[in-house]
Amino acid sequence: MFRKNWLDEMFERMERMQREIERAFSPLRPLGEWGVFPPINIYDDGESYIARAELPGVDPNHIEITVAGNSLTISGRRELEKLPEGAAWHRRERQGGEFRRAFTLPDAVDSSKVVASSKNGVLEIVLPRAEQAKMKKIPVKSA
Repeated sequence: MFRKNWLDEMFERMERMQREIERAFSPLRPLGEWGVFPPINIYDDGESYIARAELPGVDPNHIEITVAGNSLTISGRRELEKLPEGAAWHRRERQGGEFRRAFTLPDAVDSSKVVASSKNGVLEIVLPRAEQAKMKKIPVKSA
């Protein structure tokens, strides 16, 4: 019969204790301290920057997006469902509360043309480059 060595058992106990401590203090921690939320990808298609953030359970009315120059800020609040009277959590991994993410883009953005939409818990923000930041081809004239 295989028996775990004492070191493996010790690490398992330490991991269990860490989970218990995190669970005990989770109601006291704001969402932003639980890591990077929302996770976001930003890519450049040549004309615009497109940002996609995962925001499951976040009401679009609770999201604020601000753009200034080449800065993008996304902030908001995720509300968690209330438990029915007499119920108790068995496991609680999803956190609620306020969040804020700020990003610096490589170029200035035309804030008057920024559009945002939310579908299936994914926020998409299209941030067109400002005219002065767009790449321009310069023709060479012969003399």
